[in-house]
Amino acid sequence: MAKYLAQAIMVGAQVVGRAFTRALREEINASKQAAAKAGGGQAGQQRAAINLKSGITLEEAMQILNVKDIDATKTVQEKYDHLFKVNEKKAGGSFYIQSKVVRAKERIDEELLQKNPTPSAEETSTPPTPPSSSS
Repeated sequence: MAKYLAQAIMVGAQVVGRAFTRALREEINASKQAAAKAGGGQAGQQRAAINLKSGITLEEAMQILNVKDIDATKTVQEKYDHLFKVNEKKAGGSFYIQSKVVRAKERIDEELLQKNPTPSAEETSTPPTPPSSSS
């Protein structure tokens, strides 16, 4: 009887071990695919940092605002304005959905800022003119 019990425990341990290793392999592959999709390298790290900071991925933001191209800023703004207005608490909307719309717009704006960095105030300011000497 003890022999059969030991065999059952061994078979169960093998099954659990195989399932664990298979799940671990799948997770590693999914992680590699996600890293490749994020762009890899420095760009991928920046995107991952932005995703972590905003709590939303670019793809999710695009789905929330129902936009296909983030470079169409007019369309993004129109969709944002509409969804924000429709989900106002006074109009019977959902504050939760409204906040998701705001986060989606912020995430898209952050991505556009990363794509097209604007020059800093120091770079755009003109140097002071030297005083004229009148002797």
